[in-house]
Amino acid sequence: MEARPGYDRRQFLKTAVAAGGTVALSACLEISDEQVPGGVGDPSSLPDRQHAWNDRVRSDEYGNVSLPRHQSLLYLALDRDGPPTDADRKVVGGALRTLDRAYERSNEGLIHSIAYSPAYFERFDEPLPASVDLPQPRRLSPFEEPQFDTQDALLHLASDRAEVILEAEAALQGEREQVNGVAVDVSITDALTVDDRRSGFVGPGMPADRQDVAGIPDTEPVPEAAPLFMGFEAGFRGNQATEDYVTIDSGPFAGGTTKHVSRLRQRLEDWYVEQDFEDRVTELFSPAHAAEGLVEGVGENLGSDSGLTPEMIENVREHAREFGRVGHAQKAARANRDEEGNVRLLRRHVESTDGDVAALHFPSLQQGISAFEEVRRAMNGTDLTDEPAIRQRVNNGILEYIFTTHRGNFLVPPRRHRVLPSPRPA
Repeated sequence: MEARPGYDRRQFLKTAVAAGGTVALSACLEISDEQVPGGVGDPSSLPDRQHAWNDRVRSDEYGNVSLPRHQSLLYLALDRDGPPTDADRKVVGGALRTLDRAYERSNEGLIHSIAYSPAYFERFDEPLPASVDLPQPRRLSPFEEPQFDTQDALLHLASDRAEVILEAEAALQGEREQVNGVAVDVSITDALTVDDRRSGFVGPGMPADRQDVAGIPDTEPVPEAAPLFMGFEAGFRGNQATEDYVTIDSGPFAGGTTKHVSRLRQRLEDWYVEQDFEDRVTELFSPAHAAEGLVEGVGENLGSDSGLTPEMIENVREHAREFGRVGHAQKAARANRDEEGNVRLLRRHVESTDGDVAALHFPSLQQGISAFEEVRRAMNGTDLTDEPAIRQRVNNGILEYIFTTHRGNFLVPPRRHRVLPSPRPA
């Protein structure tokens, strides 16, 4: 990969993180002339919550969080049977502290978190405490056959700077002697093997620049202003759980959270060719959104809330009968609030073109995995298929256009326990 003279910088960067590797990194560094803000001398001064991102990234005028534009998911396997050793912990701790010292914890630097799977905790004789709701991943709909991600750990990297993602990955794998002026003394791959690497991106203009992949019509239908392939805004502040709400509040992992990560392949030919704008609004939000003209463009007029009302959520069956369709958002919302009205899930989804296929990585944070599973079952709309027009995948939200290929469940420990923890750390 080479940044050719006259080659648009944005066009080049759109492929760099997806390609990965030292060649992409070298080319990125050649065209980058901006100083990356450095990290902290004492990593213990950082917040204990690894999942506390919101005050470290950009927000729009409505208070909606703008996720870092480039992201990477490294699925890691421990290089031994049984539990990790003190030597393993020294390696992993040293590698993570290098990133803390090298980069400011922000969208301009690097935000990272490490999480652990149920399979990892099964290496120990003692079980996780009851305060941690972390089952093995499983099928969450009758029509999916996903692969289950049971690697030991998941390291999530996020930055607005493509070169930061690539440089951090190189350092973690022992391919750099320095990162952003900080010496690399140890690589995480001395203890953990990178079993899989998945890349992601999010933000206005990025999906439109990357729509020449399988699953999207060659008419280039994705709007330039859209942050996601389906052409609409998402992650409205009013429809997201707070970081406080998704935080585990008791037990040895108090201050942590659970994380479900799905990979969804997208088939958007019918979404853009057979459906017009009102159809897409109906199936993503609700029939009432389309009937009342609530969504303009990519939804920037909605402000800090998707516009779902209690009536839209409660009347989903009535909408199925009246309009012959139901919306994705209104179905999921039936299970996404607790008895006091608090939103239960904090979603941080990003697009992907890995393998030249349109896909979505869907990380969701919640106190316990059961909350995610309940919302997903509501989203399936299986209970509505007794209505004549509603089938399991057709006229049933966006299920006709997304296909779950992977599922994984993880515990994101508080920072004090982030290095290969036991199930019941002191």
